[in-house]
Amino acid sequence: MKRFFAQTYLWLLLAMLYAPIVIIAIFSFTEAKVLGNWTGFSTKLYTSLFSGGVHHSLLNAIENTLIIAIVAAALSTLLGSVAAIGIHNLRGRKKMVMNALNNIPMLNPDIITGISLFLLFVSLGITQGYTTVILAHVAFCTPYVVLCIMPRLQQMNPDIYEAALDLGATPLQAMRKVIIPEIKPGMISGFILAFTLSIDDFAVTIFTIGTGGLETLSTYIYADARKGGLTPELRPLSTIIFVTVLLLLIIINVRSQRAAKKKEALVK
Repeated sequence: MKRFFAQTYLWLLLAMLYAPIVIIAIFSFTEAKVLGNWTGFSTKLYTSLFSGGVHHSLLNAIENTLIIAIVAAALSTLLGSVAAIGIHNLRGRKKMVMNALNNIPMLNPDIITGISLFLLFVSLGITQGYTTVILAHVAFCTPYVVLCIMPRLQQMNPDIYEAALDLGATPLQAMRKVIIPEIKPGMISGFILAFTLSIDDFAVTIFTIGTGGLETLSTYIYADARKGGLTPELRPLSTIIFVTVLLLLIIINVRSQRAAKKKEALVK
């Protein structure tokens, strides 16, 4: 009975999480402008999305979102990798303090982060736009990258870096040929997580986007919803984003499992 109730609870939880996404995916294959009104199977919304039939402002929002997400994820991955290596090499109380400081931005409400960054940019006289949004996204994505890379560093044999130095490698060569290959799966996971968080973010973006007309997907959806409805092409767009992220995660997990099995086989 305990097993039955545990499995039932798990499936109910999964249903609550994924049912809205499944509904959006189903109704992306109909022309109905209102979600929930099925008017027959059709791929017109997908055709409209890719053929430029959607409103120009939505295309601009998608473009801005992708550019900001890619740049922010790349910078976050670079900074997070360096920060994770630095924290890993600390000892004692310093390491505890740095881990705690890294966790604070993740626990801090997004709206507080957004207001803080807004006040910072205003006090420094920085014009809000692409630059401020990217910096803001890097600020809240980097701790997540650190969190993805730290387990890989903890699993790594600490002697291989020293062995590389003893064999004549410079610290930079040892970093490039020893440490980076070891933490590469964590870096990829961190990049994907940062990319997803950047696309998803609204609270921080709305405070740092400025009044110059820059719009991201989250702010576009917010403004669209306030008008009394959502653009129908957002349904296929949401489905594509979800399926893309899901496929990437599956590929990464499969590759990680294969690499782990290969490593175990070599050890044996």
